[in-house]
Amino acid sequence: MANVSVPTFTRVYVWEFPVRLYHWINGFCVLALIITGYIIGSPTTISYSDEAFQQYWFGTVRFVHFVAAYVFFFNFLARIYWGFVGNRFSRWHNFIPLTRGQWKEMGEIVRVDVAQTQTQGEIQLGHNALAGVIYFLSFLVFIFQAFSGFALYSSMSDRWLPRLFSWAVPLMGGDFAVRQWHHMCMWFFIVFSLIHIYLVFYHDYIEGRGTTSSMVGGWKFERTDVLEKNGLPDLPKK
Repeated sequence: MANVSVPTFTRVYVWEFPVRLYHWINGFCVLALIITGYIIGSPTTISYSDEAFQQYWFGTVRFVHFVAAYVFFFNFLARIYWGFVGNRFSRWHNFIPLTRGQWKEMGEIVRVDVAQTQTQGEIQLGHNALAGVIYFLSFLVFIFQAFSGFALYSSMSDRWLPRLFSWAVPLMGGDFAVRQWHHMCMWFFIVFSLIHIYLVFYHDYIEGRGTTSSMVGGWKFERTDVLEKNGLPDLPKK
């Protein structure tokens, strides 16, 4: 009987706790912001026997939206900071394609995952190059949403944070224009979330290395020979 070589896998700590915490807080905030933002943009009529002054359901919707916006904003600031001090998988160089290898990898991912003209490509432990670029673009939308949201809020608040963005309203053409852009970007969050969830489960099924569970525990699995080949002995492994 011929000898069969069975590859061994090593458990690698990829996503640190601050990254995972940011991810889940961000996810819940985005969900709350989408639901309440949609209601604010297109209020529904709810029939009650009480008079308008005896109910406060829409005020509650706005309150939840504002609280989620504050948490979202400061959570994102923490992620920006961690992009400079975190491990090699969470740093900003993963999100901005500055090397020829990253561009080559993006082309390979398009051929494998999108066009499906190639059946197999290199599997990355962290974000692949294309995912990194998409996440970076989403970060820019995050910034714009926080920027435009606080600009709208500045007209009804005397707090220092919203007032920092009050100048943006006349710059962008008034409340109506800012509100329209803010509402349209909400649909980016909806589409992004749907695609993100699909791809997470897709890659978890295709790769079988703990893509989904890694955002809970932080660990992924990589072939030991690949780790040694790439020269990554300094990574925390268990």
